Amino acid sequence: MKNLRIWSLLCLIWMGVLAASAQDTGKEKISLGDAMPAITLSSEIYGKVTPADLKGKVVLVSLFATWCGPCQIELAEVQKTLWPKYKDNKDFKLLVIGREHTDAELKKYNERKKFSFPLYPDPKREVFSLFADQTIPRAYLFGKDGKLIHASIGYTKAEFQELMADIEAALKLEFNL
Repeated sequence: MKNLRIWSLLCLIWMGVLAASAQDTGKEKISLGDAMPAITLSSEIYGKVTPADLKGKVVLVSLFATWCGPCQIELAEVQKTLWPKYKDNKDFKLLVIGREHTDAELKKYNERKKFSFPLYPDPKREVFSLFADQTIPRAYLFGKDGKLIHASIGYTKAEFQELMADIEAALKLEFNL
């Protein structure tokens, strides 16, 4: 009986450690003012994006997973508010990247969601790992100079409104130079 109690206690402690590490946002790999990591994205559906394609543009990197509840809310807001406003702006690039997803998985997912913006796969976390170790959704906004000007983890409506204001300010910045 005593061994069972000790075993149960050890299991509870181990579960607590696992739960705590799952909630940990991990070490941030990029901070405000840092240069955008040199990323290349390839999609059978949307083509290839290279660092050269992003030079001189305001770039929003949105990292998500199809199973993530907050990601679904954020992407719905991107579809409703952000994408219609900026999709035709030649100085803006939206990179929505599915962490641990393939093109095939994202295609199936988008058949249900009907998003009109591109979804890029990151099946091995190669792109995600340049930004962080865990926790989604994540949004990173880079100015035309390639420097990080906004970063967020998770989703709140207030944070999304702040992101929209930062996009607008970054796009208007060229007129103030």
